[in-house]
Amino acid sequence: MSHTIIEFKDVVKEYDDTTVLKSVSFEIEQGKFYTLLGPSGCGKTTILRLIAGFSEPTSGEILFDGKVINKVPANKRKVNTVFQDYALFPHMDVYENVAFGLKIKKLPKEQIDVKVREALRLVQLSGLEERQISDMSGGQRQRVAIARALVNEPEILLLDEPLSALDLKLRTAMQSELRELQKRLGITFIFVTHDQEEALAMSDEIFVMHDGKIEQSGSPSDIYDEPINRFVADFIGESNIVKGVMIEDNLVEFVGKQFECVDSGMRENEPVDVVMRPEDISLVPVEQGKLKATVDTLLFRGVHYEIFCIDSEGNEWMVHSTKKPLEGQAVGLFFEPEDIHVMRFNESEEDFDARLESYDD
Repeated sequence: MSHTIIEFKDVVKEYDDTTVLKSVSFEIEQGKFYTLLGPSGCGKTTILRLIAGFSEPTSGEILFDGKVINKVPANKRKVNTVFQDYALFPHMDVYENVAFGLKIKKLPKEQIDVKVREALRLVQLSGLEERQISDMSGGQRQRVAIARALVNEPEILLLDEPLSALDLKLRTAMQSELRELQKRLGITFIFVTHDQEEALAMSDEIFVMHDGKIEQSGSPSDIYDEPINRFVADFIGESNIVKGVMIEDNLVEFVGKQFECVDSGMRENEPVDVVMRPEDISLVPVEQGKLKATVDTLLFRGVHYEIFCIDSEGNEWMVHSTKKPLEGQAVGLFFEPEDIHVMRFNESEEDFDARLESYDD
């Protein structure tokens, strides 16, 4: 049964006059794949550095297995980090790179050999022990960096955007490999990225960060299907977001019309944001649409067309469809009540979660 291995309690981190983390609190359970997701400068790498022991919090507590580790040095933590640039030694071969940390610890040669070969087997590099780093591909170098981290048998593996230097095809392949590796090993992975598709594909749980705070946490499907605010909805996937008014439970007004929805628990006539995903909107004949619009532009994305339509009030709607309409064509936009997601302004994650739970009750 999973237990909490890392906990942040009201952690603040300041550099000079800049507050990088603003009273951040969360829990990390053992054996799961977590992703810290957000734009550059949001504080996600700072969290990784605090867990690794490369930095100390200005205030608040960081706990490992229930014990405060604010002052515990990096080399005393059961944590290893895979950096964005891999930080491999170019003058050493694969075996020597992976064995480096074990030699520093002065382990017996026979024990080092067993650990190194097992780590290379886990990342599918057996037989390449004598290969020079300069002769390896980007994906192979990444595996060496992971093997060097795993050889120390950490309870937590921290990965700071390790796929960012790879081309798209290799990056996608390595996403699958990393996820499979984490499942096999059963240790906790904490992965940092600004790529939302990467986060959705790999994670058990995502922390969406913005401006030094965690905006929302949850499973990939929870984050995608039920974003808490405009930032999360816009950052995770493609979204259509318009201003609206919650008339009453299960009835929302936007673009001058009222629509049934599945949201409730808000004040009557409360101003809200309304989001609909492009894949949840269908192109239909004008008379069958809940909204009428005109096709403005379209782009072919391989598996679908990305279609931009303008309604009578000038709002732009993005639609993903396998149908190819003509530019300038009048179309209807159709969606179901459950495709409409209503977001309150400034709602806390605790209140948001409680409101969602009330739907089930």
